[in-house]
Amino acid sequence: MPEQLPQGFRAAGIYSGVKENTSRLDLSLLVSDRPCVASGVYTQNLVFAAPVKLCRERTPSDTVQAVVINSGNANACTGDLGDRDARAMAAKVAEVCHLAPTDVLVLSTGVIGELMPMEKIIPGIEKVATRLGADEDALLAAARGMMTTDTRPKISSRTVTIDGQTISVCGVAKGAAMIGPNLATMLAVIMTDAKISLKDAQEGLKDAADESFNCISVEGHTSTNDSVLLLANGAAGGPLLTGDALAKFQATLVEVCEDLAQSIPADGEGASHLITVEVHGCRSRDDAIQIAKTVADSPLVKTAIAGNDPNWGRIVSAAGYAGVQFDASKVCLHLNGSLLYERGQPVPFDGDAVSREMEADRNTGIVLLFEEGEASARFWTSDLTAEYVRLNADYRT
Repeated sequence: MPEQLPQGFRAAGIYSGVKENTSRLDLSLLVSDRPCVASGVYTQNLVFAAPVKLCRERTPSDTVQAVVINSGNANACTGDLGDRDARAMAAKVAEVCHLAPTDVLVLSTGVIGELMPMEKIIPGIEKVATRLGADEDALLAAARGMMTTDTRPKISSRTVTIDGQTISVCGVAKGAAMIGPNLATMLAVIMTDAKISLKDAQEGLKDAADESFNCISVEGHTSTNDSVLLLANGAAGGPLLTGDALAKFQATLVEVCEDLAQSIPADGEGASHLITVEVHGCRSRDDAIQIAKTVADSPLVKTAIAGNDPNWGRIVSAAGYAGVQFDASKVCLHLNGSLLYERGQPVPFDGDAVSREMEADRNTGIVLLFEEGEASARFWTSDLTAEYVRLNADYRT
């Protein structure tokens, strides 16, 4: 099924000259034909980029109508001039799209510590505004304009019927490395034509991010520019969503966010496996998340998966140093459906067969079972390969 924008939204992506590679788009624009309820969640890094500062100041809001996104330059650690450049980007979008400057949000990603090439960005904004469209090609171009080391664009969309109204939710994201909650080195914009309140937008996005973007990691690095925005323009019509209708919308929002979140470690730099870590039977979700994240961030676990090695000892020991109390004699471990460790003891298994299964399938599933309670969590990560080291050794920061 083709990916589609919700009603009332248009998108575009162009090459503006920020990136040296002229075949890679580097400037995107998303515009709603009417004011949106807008909310955001942002990096928790104390060192944050100018666009993050701007978006924090302007969300939550019920008047936002556009988001401009550039890749190739993060506009991070750039001082007062960086702040002025972010505001100038918003002002230029407002000018060419006939909006109020405060109703435009800005996202940037790329190299940290370099001043924005505004002599390229400003003409680029004029150009990208002329390319706005509502078709799949326009959406794809916008998704490509966000990419840095990503190997493919990241788009997810859903439609759902709620009380007779067809509602669409569509998200675009970027991210492939420097990934580690909260959030990760990633940008995402979720657009919907649903009619929701400002309070529900903010709470709903936070809950969705906790279930998705805050459950991914590549190497545990929280960056300076991480942002997730939700724009809801109400173009689908109907009354404000409440009760069961709101819950149905929220479930759809979570699905889109989970799709986008999984696509980031799946595209992790140099990755050969997407690893899903499931933890069940903990006292609390926080405990389950802590164990899952510790396993996911373990270099020894990640390199074992890269080598298609069902080394259960690395997984169990990582759980043991997560800082969560549990009865080690009751722990069970499954890898890709094969039981490797049961109630504190290894069990016989065909290591060569499991290894061949790991090599044949890019998806690797780790399931840890405890007997401490009813809470569970799921975390996504990628393996750690020599190619990841090469890419990041060569990437200028």
